[in-house]
Amino acid sequence: MPPLPAHIFEQDTVGLTPLISASPTGHPVPLGSPHKPGRCRPVTRRVLGEGTAPGRARGSGWGWRAGGGLGAPTPAPGREQGVGRGVCFPLRGRPWSCFLSAFARAPNTPHRLQPARCLPLLPGGPALLPAMLLLPLLLEATLLQLASGSYHPFYNGFYYNHVMNDKGNGHEKVAYFNGAKLVVETPRDPVYSSSGANVTLPCHYRFEPDQEGKRKIRIKWSKLRDDYTKEQDVLVAIGKTYMAFGDFRGRAHLHQGGRHEASLVVSDVRLQDDGKYRCEVIDGLEDESDVVDLRLQGIVFPYQPPRGQYRLNFHEAERACQEQGAVIATFSQLFQAWSEGLDWCNAGWLADGTVQYPIRLPRKPCGGLHLAPGIRSYGPRHRHLHRFDVFCFSSALRGEIFYLERPAGLTLEEAKQACQDAGAEIARVGHLYSAWKFLGLDRCDAGWLADGSVRYPIAKPRANCGPAEPGVRSFGFPSKGRFGVFCYKER
Repeated sequence: MPPLPAHIFEQDTVGLTPLISASPTGHPVPLGSPHKPGRCRPVTRRVLGEGTAPGRARGSGWGWRAGGGLGAPTPAPGREQGVGRGVCFPLRGRPWSCFLSAFARAPNTPHRLQPARCLPLLPGGPALLPAMLLLPLLLEATLLQLASGSYHPFYNGFYYNHVMNDKGNGHEKVAYFNGAKLVVETPRDPVYSSSGANVTLPCHYRFEPDQEGKRKIRIKWSKLRDDYTKEQDVLVAIGKTYMAFGDFRGRAHLHQGGRHEASLVVSDVRLQDDGKYRCEVIDGLEDESDVVDLRLQGIVFPYQPPRGQYRLNFHEAERACQEQGAVIATFSQLFQAWSEGLDWCNAGWLADGTVQYPIRLPRKPCGGLHLAPGIRSYGPRHRHLHRFDVFCFSSALRGEIFYLERPAGLTLEEAKQACQDAGAEIARVGHLYSAWKFLGLDRCDAGWLADGSVRYPIAKPRANCGPAEPGVRSFGFPSKGRFGVFCYKER
């Protein structure tokens, strides 16, 4: 058989697929290649021989014909006795990625098929008859394509969902839902609490329209991370059975006071509990969720270690805050502190790995005179290589702070021992800031803290006690000197 003319095909061959046609009984039978019966031929996306080919007369395409002989051009319609007109067309998709050849034949046409040139059909006239005869084949092929391919679920008053069997064989199970829409609701406003307290995070769900009878509902609570990494599992529950995870084990349980309530109760709230929580309700294959924001009442303070300014990478910054009875602050906590008046011209780490600093009064060394007040940002920094200060967050105290002094003062080691003798421990920086913020601690006497710094809190500014604004004053980290000491004792 001579090679097929190049103008019949596109250049991008898409695969090999058996050709089929109709037998005298009307059933599809495989059509072999001119060389090897039952095999495949190269196919392309569409036939380009719908009109006159370049350099050829009308009516000289390639196709299949009845009878013997190869390669001879077929005359125009009606010029050869007993030869029907052939129509070649592609059907895409599995398993129809090859050409499907169909023929309308005269009664005297033999049923042995061999390759012949395809006769292009002209609009109107006798060409309509073969096209009408092809419609059943086209309809059948389209239905098979829809049955074998995948399609998107749709909505017609009920909810549908596909369940794949993970075997890739096309056998799917379709779950039919009862038409009820699941809705989960949590409060829009933040829920406030403090360190050591108990808090309830409200969550309710309902069905639209309402559903009668008991349903096997699964509840899942998780905590969103500030750096948008994988959520932290908090609790899962089915009915009255639940399980808490990690730091929430023994502190979290589900409150189901109402019929459709899925509220989370957290006892002995800790600093790291501050953040956003997701309440997820699962009903079979349907699930919906909403987010509730838990905010601890606390204070943000800037911190730098005894070694000096900009000495902490991210991981060292986290440890530094923990050692001072605090945690590394989030952006929302820093923003809240800025809105309450915090102004600090040294950049510090935040919990999401970014480096930022709050400015209330624009000035040249702090981003320039012409920038508006706000949070200045360096963006995300390398957590190992880059070094800055840190912003820490401390909540309300669960104990008390008191001041000890001696006539001759105390060294740092003597100060630690004095607090132990009083049944307490030397206070940390976070303790002092919290006492100043929430207890109104005011002392115009400097005292040692656990990190070796010397500070004092002023709630009511006055002469000889520092600047005119309230705050915690610092003498830095003196290597020598004798001062009083601030001690902390839990209730």
